[in-house]
Amino acid sequence: MSHLQEINKIAPQLPLEVLQDIDKRIGDWLASGGKEDDPYIEQQLRFAKRFVVQDGRS
Repeated sequence: MSHLQEINKIAPQLPLEVLQDIDKRIGDWLASGGKEDDPYIEQQLRFAKRFVVQDGRS
């Protein structure tokens, strides 16, 4: 499963503001020439996972 697929999988567990922030960051990254398998996308996934755990939603 790709990092983007994993983000999509946990997206329903994230508050809208967090999901919008991640979406904007990834969109900007891809628009600037970044690739879906770059470490930056993985970093966004790690952030999302930490937020889910920290928020007690997992």
